[in-house]
Amino acid sequence: MIKVSDDEVAWREGMTITDLLAEISDPHPYAVVRINDHYVSRPNFDKTTIPDNAEVFLIPLIAGG
Repeated sequence: MIKVSDDEVAWREGMTITDLLAEISDPHPYAVVRINDHYVSRPNFDKTTIPDNAEVFLIPLIAGG
């Protein structure tokens, strides 16, 4: 099990950030995801696996003027 923001999500071996975003059906364009204390940028979402019992924080892309 992993914790995503304040929700629990079932974990599976080899789960990447891209897999997680598809599983939770979140349409927001995230620039960065924090896994425990490690920050991962969008180009690495496909390559970064999430360990079991991780705390994941989704950090949205914010634009403004």
